[in-house]
Amino acid sequence: MSVIVTNQLTKVFPGNIRAVDGIDFEVKAGEIFGFLGPNGAGKTTTIKMLNTLIKPTSGTAVVTGIDVVRNPAEVRKNIGYVAQDVGVDEYATGRENLALYGRFYRLDGRTIKQRVKGLFELVDLTGYEDKIVSTYSGGMRKRLDIAMGLIHQPQLIFLDEPTVGLDPQTRVHIWDYIGNLAKAMGITIFLTTHYMEEADRLADRIAIIDLGKIIAMGTPAELKQSIGGDVVTLSPRETGGEQYEEFIRRTQAALADQAFILGTQEAA
Repeated sequence: MSVIVTNQLTKVFPGNIRAVDGIDFEVKAGEIFGFLGPNGAGKTTTIKMLNTLIKPTSGTAVVTGIDVVRNPAEVRKNIGYVAQDVGVDEYATGRENLALYGRFYRLDGRTIKQRVKGLFELVDLTGYEDKIVSTYSGGMRKRLDIAMGLIHQPQLIFLDEPTVGLDPQTRVHIWDYIGNLAKAMGITIFLTTHYMEEADRLADRIAIIDLGKIIAMGTPAELKQSIGGDVVTLSPRETGGEQYEEFIRRTQAALADQAFILGTQEAA
């Protein structure tokens, strides 16, 4: 079963700027679908069309079996959305933030109370329910933001660059929470990112978008296998030491990312 189906989905802004240019893809129920591309590639524009925040110029998009243009209100009942910028109220407690979102979805007080408890456990914020959000760290705020997008138990959640601006250690923790979320709740996750390793770590399938067009699609393994390249061998002047191993690991990762980007551009 497909949760998202698009057909020649297009968005043209004034000045004939084609932010999204006739893209076709499907997202299967229960998978983590990675939407990978550089800044300005069309990721956020696509996600905003799919969650009904902006209308397509042409083409179609069906989300949870509902056309996004014909019946946007019904689409919104079935989806959650976590934007790039954290949308929490810093002057309220974590519990108050989740309760407010629950009321937006017309949940009763008993249901909100039950779900707040479960969501705080899910994102590992138990004990912080009644603390003011301004005392939270950046990673804690992002986890609360994700929990707010889940309060109404959506079939599908959009995560728009969920780790942008976070330090490397916090990013890894957020990856763990996203992976656990997919397993614990069994929902479909649409993840946009410009981090190669993030898509590789989390996504079951990846679509690579650049200049508004999808230039490659497949599982992480399929995409990596499709790209050949030279073998680069590195060795430190001195042997031993964790600092050299870390340097080699980071250099190899950087070279792999660069080869991946160049390969997809050539394929386009």
